[in-house]
Amino acid sequence: MDRLLLGSGYVGEKILSKKLHLISLGCTKNLVDSEVMLGKLRDYEITESPELADVIIINTCGFIQSAKEESIQTILEVSERRKQGALLVASGCLSQRYKNELQELIPEIDIITGVGDYDKIDSMIALKNGKLSSEVFLADERVKRVITGSKIHAYIKISEGCNQNCSFCAIPSFKGRLQSRSIDSILQEIQDLSEQGFCDFTFIAQDSSSYLYDKKQKDGLVSLIDAIDKQNIAKSARILYLYPSSTTLALIEKIANSKIFQNYFDMPIQHISDTMLKKMRRGANKAKHIELLEAMRKVPNSFIRSTVIIGHPQETQEEFEELCMFLEEFCFDRLNIFAFSSEEGTIAQKMEEKIPTQIINKRMSALNKIVLSQQKCLYKQMLSNPYLIILEGKSQISEYFYSARDIRWAPEVDGEILINDSDLDDLILETGYYEAVLSEFKDKLLFGKVTRKL
Repeated sequence: MDRLLLGSGYVGEKILSKKLHLISLGCTKNLVDSEVMLGKLRDYEITESPELADVIIINTCGFIQSAKEESIQTILEVSERRKQGALLVASGCLSQRYKNELQELIPEIDIITGVGDYDKIDSMIALKNGKLSSEVFLADERVKRVITGSKIHAYIKISEGCNQNCSFCAIPSFKGRLQSRSIDSILQEIQDLSEQGFCDFTFIAQDSSSYLYDKKQKDGLVSLIDAIDKQNIAKSARILYLYPSSTTLALIEKIANSKIFQNYFDMPIQHISDTMLKKMRRGANKAKHIELLEAMRKVPNSFIRSTVIIGHPQETQEEFEELCMFLEEFCFDRLNIFAFSSEEGTIAQKMEEKIPTQIINKRMSALNKIVLSQQKCLYKQMLSNPYLIILEGKSQISEYFYSARDIRWAPEVDGEILINDSDLDDLILETGYYEAVLSEFKDKLLFGKVTRKL
């Protein structure tokens, strides 16, 4: 899972005495909520050292077992390092799911808050008292965030919660049912962020393709794309987390024809066997998956990302081999492979015929070989070709490289292009849009040369 230390420098325009250390764990949806808390705590100076902080916030993830373990370990480590008198705050999904357990396990936590009160973090710290709301917080245009990690890109959350009933997923139990923002609210946020210099956006939700289903509108995401194209403020955008049962051919076509949205399709399939999809309660069969994926692949310059889960209860060897055959035939541009995690309160947790860890690991290894081989080929196919890129600044790998990504790619998850050469007279490159030719793929790193500024 992602671990992001938010901030280096100052929040606000002047150096203040109170210092804040915030770590955001988990997904980009968590990151947006962390940015909301930074916005509410603008009077604090951000410090990268927990030992110097007056307030330490860990925005936790409670999605799967490994994420829960990381959250707990992070809280324990930071607790040991904090100075006397510093407040330790645990927020987010893990806190929402396991407040009582956290209070008992880590009594050093001063404030525990869940997924409903990110915008009240300032008052909770002032009163030294947390709360666990029954509601789920959804940031809108009225909430002023502090965008982190980029001067050009921002995430925008279009909805919270999920109406799906996947056997393995606990998210609906603590995130609740789908609640969508209005299109006008999203357009206003784009307007506000553009005035701050942001022009590249990634739209996120638990299930983005079901956007506005809660408002009885089945083509909500299509309408949103139309509205953003008509607004014509954003320069580039992409959508994460499409769901197979709510993704349509019309939506794929709308993305393909958009002048702003990239031909980027992020649709977690989780499996491909009909019997396994039924056990997982995914709501779409193999034929529907293939129809959608083939339609995506036919879109010029398309980029397709997905995830699969290995070792779900009752997954047979035949079902696994069917998945392997499919993945050998259909090459995803990016594919994440997860081992099944048994989560409290889910249907899968109660199912019999659990798959032994040894078998899961063996299956994971087999799939990883397929994916790694494909990824190596995909990167090599990119060499010597020109691509539109977004340059973000100096790379963390080395100060001698600039960090960039294909304009289609989502930040962090899809990779980095290291720019080490330029045809431009000015060798100091500013954040922005360029064309680059990819020159080398070495040690899992992709290198490129800027040819012109867009």
